[in-house]
Amino acid sequence: MNELSWNMVFDGWTSVLRTLSIGTFAYAALVVLLRVSGKRTLSKMNAFDFVVTVAFGSTLATVLISKDVSLAQGVVALALLVVLQFINTFIAVRWKWYSGLIKATPTLVFYQGHYLDDAMRAQRLTQEEVLAAMRKQGIAEPDEVAAVIIETEGSLSIIQDGLTTADGLKDLGVDVSSEKVASLEQLSNDHTSAVRAEG
Repeated sequence: MNELSWNMVFDGWTSVLRTLSIGTFAYAALVVLLRVSGKRTLSKMNAFDFVVTVAFGSTLATVLISKDVSLAQGVVALALLVVLQFINTFIAVRWKWYSGLIKATPTLVFYQGHYLDDAMRAQRLTQEEVLAAMRKQGIAEPDEVAAVIIETEGSLSIIQDGLTTADGLKDLGVDVSSEKVASLEQLSNDHTSAVRAEG
């Protein structure tokens, strides 16, 4: 029992030295690969970018810990991820249909002080999550927010400018197809017209 426990804590200097040497070379290879492939490789612009970033970490960890994976195998696996990410983004930039296939569209989930329940339900988002995003931006009142958008990679963007319109958001590539948006736009336009008529 004691021998088993001790082996779990320290398995000899050979494995420690292997981890140090392989880890150093694998890390250096990853740095070189990322530097050569450019900034886009580690961006988090969509879900696939996130998956690749996690895969880099998982692959590096496997190379460091597993005695069954050689340095050469690890470097090839890291290079493969870089190449696949490069091909994926290369195609996405050149063919819009492919980009639409792999990327989600940003979606409006809160507009002019109102939660867009149908959009939130479709995105599986709760009011508490929207409020948490507002608090992170230092916003104390939802009325201070013109729009909240769930981005392609799942983060929430907060727009505080009160002059935001659905058409302006649509021009930014945001899905504003919620049924509530049109009625809120109409209310806003009616209010603006009434204020101008009084002035």
